[in-house]
Amino acid sequence: MDTKRILVELRAERDRIERVIAAIEGVNSTGRLARQLKKATRRTRRISAAGRARIAAAQRLRWARLKQARASKPKRNLSRAARNKIAAGQRLRWAKAKAQQQAQKKAA
Repeated sequence: MDTKRILVELRAERDRIERVIAAIEGVNSTGRLARQLKKATRRTRRISAAGRARIAAAQRLRWARLKQARASKPKRNLSRAARNKIAAGQRLRWAKAKAQQQAQKKAA
C-alpha cells in the first residue's frame, strides 16, 4: 500500500523534471527561457506617495498614543528608609559572599 503511494509520487516528480528539461532544451539562441522566467517572476508591489503618507501618519498617531499612556502613569519613588533597607541587605549579601570566597581560598 505504501509502496504504491511512493511510486505515484516518484512518477509525478519524474514528469515534472521531464517538463523542466524539455523547457530548457527548447530554448533557442534568442534566450526565450530567460524571457519566460522573467515573466513568471512576481512583480513587486508599489505604493503611492499618498499611501505611504497615510501609513506614516497612522504610525505617528500610534506612537503618540503610546507615549501619552506612558506619561500618564505616576512615577513611583522609594522612601529614603526603604532605600537604606535595600542597601543594608545588599551589603550583608556581599559580606557573606566575600566571607565564602575567603573560606574557599583558605581551604584550597
